[in-house]
Amino acid sequence: MTGSAAGARTQEQMRQRNLSEVLRRVHKEGAVSRAALGRRMGLNRSTIMDLTAELAAAGLVREGVPIGRGRAGRPSIVVMPEQGTLYGLAFDVAVDRLLAARVGLGGRVLERREAVRTRAGVDLEDVVGVLAAFGRELVVGAGPGALCVGVGASYCGLIRRADGTVRYGPHLGWVDQAFGAELAAGLGLGLPVEVGNEAHLGAIAEHVRGAGCDVDNLIYLHGDVGVGGGIIVGGKLLDGDGGYGCELGHMLVNPFDGRPCLCGSRGCLEAEVGEEALLDYAGRSGELVGRDGIRAVVALAGSGDARARDALDRIGDWLGVGVVNLINLFNPALVVFGGMLRDVYPGAASRVRARIDAHVLPVSRERVRLAVTALGDDTTLAGAAELAFANLLDNPLDTLATLR
Repeated sequence: MTGSAAGARTQEQMRQRNLSEVLRRVHKEGAVSRAALGRRMGLNRSTIMDLTAELAAAGLVREGVPIGRGRAGRPSIVVMPEQGTLYGLAFDVAVDRLLAARVGLGGRVLERREAVRTRAGVDLEDVVGVLAAFGRELVVGAGPGALCVGVGASYCGLIRRADGTVRYGPHLGWVDQAFGAELAAGLGLGLPVEVGNEAHLGAIAEHVRGAGCDVDNLIYLHGDVGVGGGIIVGGKLLDGDGGYGCELGHMLVNPFDGRPCLCGSRGCLEAEVGEEALLDYAGRSGELVGRDGIRAVVALAGSGDARARDALDRIGDWLGVGVVNLINLFNPALVVFGGMLRDVYPGAASRVRARIDAHVLPVSRERVRLAVTALGDDTTLAGAAELAFANLLDNPLDTLATLR
């Protein structure tokens, strides 16, 4: 390759990276001025103008004059995601519910569906049937001019990312279930379904557009029947060699007289702070389960019920032990509680904080913040949407060209 050819190739690669970065920022922030893009990316005005014009010509963004500007002089053009015609399909499979949504570029949920999932064992066919029907409805609802750019799904288990196989989903017995392939076939869109672990995707969602959008180092703890976790280090998901990393729910916190865990061990974090433990301590086992059961115990504790209050305290102690270990190991700026832990944490916060004050290294605890998810019950669904947009954000023009 000649020097001029190599130089041209380098310039083209740089242009592609810049197009990706511009679109990624617009996707995350919703509407951002050309001037702000230039400052953040270290590019001059004409370069930014060329990049946004190219994205606009491809139908990926829109440009316009800001509304209600308060400063004199010529305004900087604002760049916005084209969320009306470009969308991703997002699916979330939790232990007790199934969610589907059409999500516009920029992260806005445009339309959604929800169904109850009964705890009935290996139910791949039923889950795929419900979600595929939802997905087809959402595509029809998007209208003839809209384009689906990707499909993402969240599942409460260990996922082989290469093909979307659920390697292990202990709470309903899923082992080596071809979830991604089956859902893709059911949708019939000619698109692969990218599948991720719910807690990993929750961490990504909180980092991109939730409680952790201003930090690059965070830990997300997600409670369902069990407990999962996702860790963002330096702005990137820490997912391990095979994508099975950060199984924080199976961190050993009570090795001597711990509760039995479905993984076969005892004293795992999820065994000590999960749904079964809370309902058992509160004397509510066999009554309500899932979110309704958890929220009932939290409400009872808030109204002064001594047994429910004691249950939250016990859960808070063990949750605090887990959080202590994670803060000492990873020095995060933020720990986020999602899923059922979003409901549990406020009532258990004093016990968690007491553990942190007693056992976290002073230099690590002086700045760390603890918070519940900013995305509510949709955290993992939002993470699935980020999976759906990943290819488009990585390589906007080439990906779009293959879809049209």
